[in-house]
Amino acid sequence: MKPAVVFDLDGTLVNSLPDIIASFKYVLRKAGLAPPSENDMADLIGLPLAEMFRRAAPGASASSLSEAYRRHYRAHMTDNSRTYPGVPEALGELRERGLYLIVASTKRSHTARSLASAVGLLPLLDHIQGTDFIPAKPAPDVIYAALNHIGGKGICMVGDTTHDVLAGKAAGLCTYAVGWGAHPPETLRSSRPDFIGPDLKYLLKVLSVMPV
Repeated sequence: MKPAVVFDLDGTLVNSLPDIIASFKYVLRKAGLAPPSENDMADLIGLPLAEMFRRAAPGASASSLSEAYRRHYRAHMTDNSRTYPGVPEALGELRERGLYLIVASTKRSHTARSLASAVGLLPLLDHIQGTDFIPAKPAPDVIYAALNHIGGKGICMVGDTTHDVLAGKAAGLCTYAVGWGAHPPETLRSSRPDFIGPDLKYLLKVLSVMPV
C-alpha cells in the first residue's frame, strides 16, 4: 500500500487556536459562565468539544453549549486562522515524494474540510477525516478511519497535543510532535513522541530516512 502521513489539523497545520478559543469563551460568557484561564484552556484543546465544555463548566449542558459553539464557530472560524509558515511548501514536497497526506481531526469532517478549504490546504490533502461519531484521540479510531478510506499504510502521525501522540502510538505509527501548537514541548514530552520538531523542515528530514 502507498505510505501515508497523518496530520492533525488545528494547531498543527493551521493556526486556528485563536478562533477556537474565542468561540469557546464567547459561548461560556453568553451563558453567564466564567471562561477558563489560559493554562486551563491549553489543557482542554484537543479534547472532543462536549468534553471541553464538561470540564470547563461542570453542571451545565455540554450538548447545548456545544451546539452554540458550532453556530458561532462556523461564522468566525477564519477570522484569524491561517496556515503555519512553511506548511503548504512542506505538504507540496511530501506529495512530490509520492506520499498520501491525510488529516485525522477531532473536528467533524465537514467542518475540518471547510477550514482546510478556507486556508488553501484542501488541494494538498488526499483525505480529511473528522471524528464523526467514533472515539476521539487519544483512541486511534480516527486514524484507522482515515487510512481505511484512502487505502494507505500509515507511517507517521504528526500533531501538536499529547492526544495526537498517544493516538499515533496506539495506531502503531511513528509520532512527530510539533512545538508550536496547543501543548508546549515539556507537555508533549510526557507522551514520549519519537520526535519533537521545531518546524516541518525537520519532518521532511525524518521522513526521508524512514523505511516505507
